[in-house]
Amino acid sequence: MKSLSILLIDDDELERMKFKKVCKDIRFPCAITEAVDGEQALNILNISKNTFDIIILDLHMPKMCGLQLLEVLKSTITFKYIPIIIMSNSEDGTELKRCYELGVSGYFTKPVDYTKYFKKVKSLLNYWKRNELID
Repeated sequence: MKSLSILLIDDDELERMKFKKVCKDIRFPCAITEAVDGEQALNILNISKNTFDIIILDLHMPKMCGLQLLEVLKSTITFKYIPIIIMSNSEDGTELKRCYELGVSGYFTKPVDYTKYFKKVKSLLNYWKRNELID
């Protein structure tokens, strides 16, 4: 089974740790690169030698927020077809609609309860393990 290359973008260290813990606990084969905001993520993407299989993106971050980064990525041919999943605390319908207009592959809110969070992340990872778009 191929290991997925994941770019995890979230300014909250605890959220990044939780995501990595789920990956470890389910023994999910992946390489996770972390960014704390949109600017850092864009720098990583621009200098990266490999293409990421999937991007997990928070919306509310300092410097360049998730929506701004999403607009840049979906308008850049190099990054346009990388699946992007929004993982946010926001349940704002306007933001959700804008994300889908820009071309996200999925959107889910982060549950406070770890068991629910675990199930959502596990389901997300298993889906993308079976449905890779990039070789």
